[in-house]
Amino acid sequence: MKVEQFRADLRAWLDDNDLTPGPDRSLQGHMRQLARVHRALYDADWMRYGWPVEVGGLGGPAILRAVVGEEVVGRGLAEPGPYSMLEVLAPTMIDYAPKELAAEMVPRLLSGREQWCQGFSEPGSGSDLASLSTRAVPEGDDWIVNGQKVWTSFAQYSTRCILLTRTAPGHAGITAFFVDMDTPGITVRPLRTMHGVDEFCEVYFDDVVIPGDRMLGQPGDGWRLAMDLLPYERSTCFWQRIAYLYARFDRLIAEATNADDSALGAAFLALHTLRCRSRATLHRLADGARLGPETSIDKVLLAGAEQRLYDTARDLLPGVVELDKCQWRTEYLYSRAATIYGGTAEIQRNIIARRLLDLGKE
Repeated sequence: MKVEQFRADLRAWLDDNDLTPGPDRSLQGHMRQLARVHRALYDADWMRYGWPVEVGGLGGPAILRAVVGEEVVGRGLAEPGPYSMLEVLAPTMIDYAPKELAAEMVPRLLSGREQWCQGFSEPGSGSDLASLSTRAVPEGDDWIVNGQKVWTSFAQYSTRCILLTRTAPGHAGITAFFVDMDTPGITVRPLRTMHGVDEFCEVYFDDVVIPGDRMLGQPGDGWRLAMDLLPYERSTCFWQRIAYLYARFDRLIAEATNADDSALGAAFLALHTLRCRSRATLHRLADGARLGPETSIDKVLLAGAEQRLYDTARDLLPGVVELDKCQWRTEYLYSRAATIYGGTAEIQRNIIARRLLDLGKE
């Protein structure tokens, strides 16, 4: 299917089917709206394009998924953060879960029946996943997990978790599991951050029993799984985030009636550079390329463009960030974390220097 025709048909369908969010703008309201949108798109088959037939999809290139995300988020029908979990976690299940498990579970995520979360970061190992300490110990056919995760997005609304644990020393001692969040011994504690939304959570695992058939891959495959997952964070799911930022840029133009064109131009240039880079990444993915450390460039560009946009809003809309309890204030505060979440800017630049530019470790 031609991407241009796919987009045109999707836009026509969205025009004819009202998925406008309701008045509840809380995080819980956003999650309900996301489930509603996913269900409608899945029932109409749009959410199935770009996914393998083996997991209930209709096939086609991954760029079709990016188009769906771009149109949905760009229209304000779903928030970019919750929507992005689909693009991060479903490919991981397809690549690493037993085929029967993936076939059973992935349609639940695509259709909005379930929300999943990603249990990677820990209090002592954020961007440094190799130092994680949550431990899984074998006991018969099961594994017993103890430890703590933090900054786990939307864990309080999640039915499942893709969890990284330590089963032996070193990179080769990290093992991944697909965990039911209602398993006894799991405690979720939301964290309210400075932007006033409890999106992130602490998750505690106390003698949690995980069946052996819920392991993703083999013992020790966790590091490879994490490295394969990260490029998805910076490819298909980026388009919907970029679409959201473009929509906010249009809103800024509408509100900043006496704006300095040079400031708006600099913000637009940052967004346009990001989108051009992301477009090239998506076409490489569509051509069958396996994404790797080069996606760190995409992440650095996204962080820079997001902070540039909200810095511009602060400068051109006096008081809106400091005084008004409005969307601009909330999003400006959230944008401060753009150089932290998904891997810090410092880590990304180290990856670029060492693995792309071959500059060595110093």
